[in-house]
Amino acid sequence: MKLPRRTFLHLAAGAAALPAASRIAKAQAYPSRPVRIIIGFAPGGIAEVVARLIGQSLSERLGQPFIIESRPGAASNIATEAVVRAPPDGYTLLQVSPPAAINATLYERLNFNFIRDIAPVAGMVRGPLVMEVNPSVPVTTVPEFIAYAKANAGKLSMASGGIGTSLHLAGELFKMMASVEMVPVHYRGSAPALTDLIGGQVQVMFDILLSSIEFIRAGKLQPLAVTTATRSEVLPDVPTVGEFVPGYEVSSWQGIGAPRKTPAEIIEKLNREINVALADPKIKAQLADLGNAVIPGSPADFGRLIADETEKWGKVIRAANIKAE
Repeated sequence: MKLPRRTFLHLAAGAAALPAASRIAKAQAYPSRPVRIIIGFAPGGIAEVVARLIGQSLSERLGQPFIIESRPGAASNIATEAVVRAPPDGYTLLQVSPPAAINATLYERLNFNFIRDIAPVAGMVRGPLVMEVNPSVPVTTVPEFIAYAKANAGKLSMASGGIGTSLHLAGELFKMMASVEMVPVHYRGSAPALTDLIGGQVQVMFDILLSSIEFIRAGKLQPLAVTTATRSEVLPDVPTVGEFVPGYEVSSWQGIGAPRKTPAEIIEKLNREINVALADPKIKAQLADLGNAVIPGSPADFGRLIADETEKWGKVIRAANIKAE
């Protein structure tokens, strides 16, 4: 039987609308079971704290538990691969941070391409590192440090939490932009690095502000500058590195990603709800106490941040010829 053209077109349009209607219905019903947010670090760190704050808000607003699951190892690559291989249904999410941008160049072979395989959902926070020295180093400002480093070329040891970590690369970027030489000393994490910095075995370190703040307040470490483009509310009298080294900026940022092919309607719903959480005065205050500023925005905004950071750290890694352990 041959259908009249108008009837055929009407039926065809209705059939084409079914998949879209199904996707919208699924997004409206999402989530109908618990959601996992996988982080690539051991429990107890700032990554987990931020994830739990945002996860709690999502749980309350969306009516399902958002469970924080730690999958540490391989500089967060284990966590990333777990999410890349998860079904793209919105029930397995990834907490994204600087290692995602760094590892794209640091590792020659990965089982994924981050920018291709992880869909950006939303940015959450951005916070500073702090450039600090042992008080025995006779400097209190970045210009004094640069002059001292040039007068003692190759004699200053720079602690880091490991090869290719954001702490290490912040120092390498400073070396390049300030034209100074410091000898990197790599530790398995920032805690032993801080111990040796306080003890005077090494002279300088770029560290997550929250990790060092109590030692700074106790006078055991001398802060020279924070690494973000603007000063930190936690240390308002401490200048930025960029005030003395124009263009220098490093931040510790966090956001949420999902497996590629996750329905756009689900990504948009999560983005909207995360932005609601970031606008909550109580949550903003708690994040500020951790030294972080919120970075609300669209999935595309967060995608641009990841792409920009990937390009930036790729240049530093190649210029300094840094290889993963």
